[in-house]
Amino acid sequence: MLFHVRMDVRLPHDLDPQVRTNLVAREKAYSQEFQRAGKWPQIWRIVGEYSNFSVFDVETNDELHELLSGLPLFPYMDIHVTPLARHPSDVK
Repeated sequence: MLFHVRMDVRLPHDLDPQVRTNLVAREKAYSQEFQRAGKWPQIWRIVGEYSNFSVFDVETNDELHELLSGLPLFPYMDIHVTPLARHPSDVK
């Protein structure tokens, strides 16, 4: 199942810099694990924002929920999920 996901990160301005650095490093490692496994095949930065558009390829809605809620930055994110289906005009 394919999903288009927009993630907007909203870190508190008064967050301890050491905590922020640790969270960001953990987030990168976590996301790259799923990218290498093929569960997170696309990630795109949104220019000028601390946000991204991603495509996830997972088996179930529950799997996507577990993956997203496991993100270290999850408590600081607004997340919008859109299920995707193949378009009939797609040549692939």
